[in-house]
Amino acid sequence: MTGSDVEALLRHSSLRVTRPRLAVLTVLTAHPHSDTESIIREVRAMAGDVSHQAVYDVLRALTAAGLVRRIQPAGSVARYEARIGDNHHHLVCRDCGAIVDVDCAVGPAPCLTASDDHGFVIDLAEVTYWGVCAHCSAAAAS
Repeated sequence: MTGSDVEALLRHSSLRVTRPRLAVLTVLTAHPHSDTESIIREVRAMAGDVSHQAVYDVLRALTAAGLVRRIQPAGSVARYEARIGDNHHHLVCRDCGAIVDVDCAVGPAPCLTASDDHGFVIDLAEVTYWGVCAHCSAAAAS
């Protein structure tokens, strides 16, 4: 995603284009599933001296605007990603904590059809697959 694409996303969401917002969206595009400390480190490398609070405020604003998604697998700190709107899920390695995206298993979004919705209007399902990644499996086997 180019800088002008990021600017357009912000403007389309009625958010002001600021250096911290541009930096955070750029970082999340390049490094999905980043935790806040990693985002702060990358933003500072890209945009100079940006405060912790500024990054937290930007993450909150971008999440509220629907431009980023906050995920928090059990036992993990909150992580953020810029892939939104497609109801994808995640694979999490039990050993190293790596997180990767995985599309819905079958069809347009079968997990959005609950066996009993109890009157809810369901618009998102969060499925987390847990296992051991190929790298950790190979390391354990040797």
